[in-house]
Amino acid sequence: MTRSEIAELRYAVGQLRQCVSALRSHYGDAGTVRRLENDLERLVIDTDEFEQAPPPETPGAKQETIYVPDAKHDEAAWMGAQDEGLGFHSRPRTK
Repeated sequence: MTRSEIAELRYAVGQLRQCVSALRSHYGDAGTVRRLENDLERLVIDTDEFEQAPPPETPGAKQETIYVPDAKHDEAAWMGAQDEGLGFHSRPRTK
């Protein structure tokens, strides 16, 4: 988020705070008002986290490559495991 977007978000949260305060004045300590206050507090916390978060990666940025070795793995580690999504979990495995 850019600084101006964070400023807009803070302004909107401030406006919402005024509205919730007006509701509290009119409805008192109603459960719905308390829930709105909790939601408002969560918005304040999330806005603070956006401000502290590092900027997102730019599109096309180089990502770390993870290499998976082609070496033979231990087949015994998978014996008895379900082959979910492959459609033949009830058949015995063949090598």
